[in-house]
Amino acid sequence: MVVVGGGILGLATAAELGARGHRVTVLEKEDRVAAHQTGRNSGVVHSGIYYAPGSLKARFAVQGARSLVAFAREHGVTVDVTGKLIVATQDGQLPQLEELRRRAEANGVPATVLSREQARELEPHVACLAALRVGTTAVVDYVGVSRALVGLVEGAGGSVLLGQEVRSVDSDGATVEVSTSQHTVRGSYLVNCAGLQSDRVARLAGLSPDVRIVPFRGEYHELRGQARHLVRGLVYPVPDPALPFLGVHLTRGHDGVVHAGPNAVLALAREGYRWGDVDVRDLWEEVSWPGSWRLARQHWRTGAGEVARSVRRSLFVRSVQELLPELTGDDLVRSGAGVRAQAVGRDGRMVDDFHVEHGPRQLHVLNAPSPAATAALEIGRHLADHVEASA
Repeated sequence: MVVVGGGILGLATAAELGARGHRVTVLEKEDRVAAHQTGRNSGVVHSGIYYAPGSLKARFAVQGARSLVAFAREHGVTVDVTGKLIVATQDGQLPQLEELRRRAEANGVPATVLSREQARELEPHVACLAALRVGTTAVVDYVGVSRALVGLVEGAGGSVLLGQEVRSVDSDGATVEVSTSQHTVRGSYLVNCAGLQSDRVARLAGLSPDVRIVPFRGEYHELRGQARHLVRGLVYPVPDPALPFLGVHLTRGHDGVVHAGPNAVLALAREGYRWGDVDVRDLWEEVSWPGSWRLARQHWRTGAGEVARSVRRSLFVRSVQELLPELTGDDLVRSGAGVRAQAVGRDGRMVDDFHVEHGPRQLHVLNAPSPAATAALEIGRHLADHVEASA
C-alpha cells in the first residue's frame, strides 16, 4: 500500500496499516517528516470540548486525546497534561461559554465553570468575567510523535521515503502506480494524506474534487523571557461559532515557550509562511476558484481585521491584551507561522469537518481540520478500516 504524506495523519495511517500486516510505503516530498502543518502548529492536544455532541470530530478528539497522550508517554515523547482556561471577557460571551460547558458534559470532557476569582487563582494575570477549566488539554511534541510513528512503520517492514514529490498516479483496477520525482512505487491501494497538496494529488489520480485547498497562514508571536511568567498554562478566548478558528490564544508549550496567536490571514502560497512568500501557481488556483470569491464576500470584515492585525503590530498586541492586560508591545516578538490547509467548496463554504473522496483503490483525505493532529491515531484507525473494507 502507498500513503502520500509524511505528516502525523499519513504516518498514523501507515503505522496502523502496518500493524495489521500490510506492507506500506510512505511518500513525503520534503526532506523530513512533519515539515508543514504537523510541525508548525501550537502543539496542543485538544480535549474535544468544541465539537457537536455525537459528531465524528467530538468522538475522535476525546478518544484521540487519551490515545495520543498514552502513545507519547509509551514512546518517550515529551507531553504535559496542563489543562486550559477558556475565558469570557465580555457579557455577550457568557451564553457561548455555557454552551461549551454543555458540549463538554455531553462529550464526556471534564470541565468546570469558574468565577473570575477562581480563574485568577490558576492564571493570576488573566482578565475574565468567568472561565471554563478543561482538565484534559495537553501539550505535546508532535514532531517527536511523528518520528515515533516512522519507527513503527519501518518496524512493520514498511518504508518512509523522503524527497518524493508525486508526479502521477495511475490505477488499473487491481493496483495503483505512483510516480515521483525519483521513483515509481506500486501498491494495492493509495491513501492520500498530503495536506496542503491533497487536492492536487487527487486530481493527478483522475478525480475532480468538489473542494479546493485554500491556505490560511497562522502567524504567531512569543512572549519574551521576562514576560513568560504572565501565563502558566493555556488560555483561550470564547470562540466565534461562525468560524472554524479558535481566535488568538496563549499557549505555554512543552519547551516552556509561551506563544500568542495565531493571526489567520489568506496565504499567497500553499507553503507561504511569510508575506513575501508568493507562488504564482498557488495564487492563480486561489483566485480562479469560485469559492474563494464567495468566501471573501461572506467574511470580508473578519478577513480585513485579520490582515490589519497582521500588518499593524499594535492591533495584535491589543487583541492579546484582552486576555492579558499587563502585556506590553515590548513583551512580544514575532515567532514562526503555520499554514492551514482549509478546504473550500465551490459555494464559498469552509468545510468544517473531515472530507474524504474515493477513487479506484484510492482514498483521498481532502480536509482534516483540527482536531486532526490530536486525533491522528484514531483517524488512522478509521481510515485503515475504510481501506480494508474497500480493498
